[in-house]
Amino acid sequence: MSRLPGRVLARALSMALSAVLASRLRSVFVILAVALGIAALTLIVTAVDGANRMAYQIVDMFGPDAALVFGGNIKKRAVGERSQTLTPEDARRIMNSLPGAYLVTPMRAKFDVTVRFEGRTAAGIVVVGAGENYAQTWNWPLSEGRDVTADDVAGAAKVCLLADKITRTLFGDASPLGQTVYVNNVPLLVIGRLAYRGFTGGGGGREVDDRVVMPITTMTSRFHMDRNHFAGLRVKFRESSLMAEHGANLRALLRDSHRLPPDADDDFTVLTADEVLSFLAMLKGGLMVFLGVTALAALSVGGFVLANLFSLSVAERASEIGLKRALGARASAVMAQFLFEAALLTLVGGVLGLFLGLALGQLLTRLDILTIQFSWKVFFLALAGSQAVGLVFGLKPARQAASLDPVEALRAGG
Repeated sequence: MSRLPGRVLARALSMALSAVLASRLRSVFVILAVALGIAALTLIVTAVDGANRMAYQIVDMFGPDAALVFGGNIKKRAVGERSQTLTPEDARRIMNSLPGAYLVTPMRAKFDVTVRFEGRTAAGIVVVGAGENYAQTWNWPLSEGRDVTADDVAGAAKVCLLADKITRTLFGDASPLGQTVYVNNVPLLVIGRLAYRGFTGGGGGREVDDRVVMPITTMTSRFHMDRNHFAGLRVKFRESSLMAEHGANLRALLRDSHRLPPDADDDFTVLTADEVLSFLAMLKGGLMVFLGVTALAALSVGGFVLANLFSLSVAERASEIGLKRALGARASAVMAQFLFEAALLTLVGGVLGLFLGLALGQLLTRLDILTIQFSWKVFFLALAGSQAVGLVFGLKPARQAASLDPVEALRAGG
């Protein structure tokens, strides 16, 4: 398209706006088609950003100076393979023999427990049985009260910590300290309240702020659970910069403790913050590829709708185009008008799709299906994506209109 003076472009823009308003039904179809594609793009970008934020939240909660050991090899576990492989002896050896380790907390969990206080009930709660210093080991501050102590564990004391959400459910704004709650009819004295963490990831989409923590000995005795094995061990180290070496030493110690042959797979799983982050990055990468293809397909659909409707419009407006050319309009001006029409329609579709995508994202977030994160990047991507659709898919119809012979166009229109 040759260079056009500013007044010709302004005239083409004005005529494009008039044409868009004159063909309302066509305009609505194009806007809706583009809006759906941009909505998909907006939802994907905000979901990926939300997943990225959540990944760093997980790593921050996990702690850069800690390792989490699970019983069983969760990466290579065969069907029916034993998962209860961690023992009190493993915890003692790690604490006494592993260089750099200064906190070791064994853990077990029981799901879908009912907790009651007077007339209030919280159902579907996760109860965690843990060793001493649970809050310290998980870098989880206490908003009031104290942590689980060695004496609590040794004496299987009927005490507990409450996370923030369950505290608000059972006590509202009142302090829970010194009150007795019933966990599946087991009375427990509340000794501490964990600070609000605001994170979903406690297993099965459960919020970590909706849990009860008690001494692991209390859990095993009151709920008649296996006392000789733990589901997991949380280990903290003094030098976070040496986590690669700490992880390797921890693995070697556990293999020796479990008397595993050199060619045997681990019967446990060691996770550090770096491994968690790399695993989440892999998942996020797969998500981006899948959703990126989905967004491209959705935008392409909008583009094809625009191209087809504009091609029909060229045939319908042949006499109009022929008259303009006969009166001296250049082919480049006709082409500019059609491109402006496409750009105007896709701009409106882009803005509509942006708000539609954000509204859908908010709905899915409230339903705990995904978490979105808005940034201005989304706004610019939506506008750029919509304009790219308008220019790419509107170019062929615009060239088609510009190439019409004036005499033939007038004859066809007549």
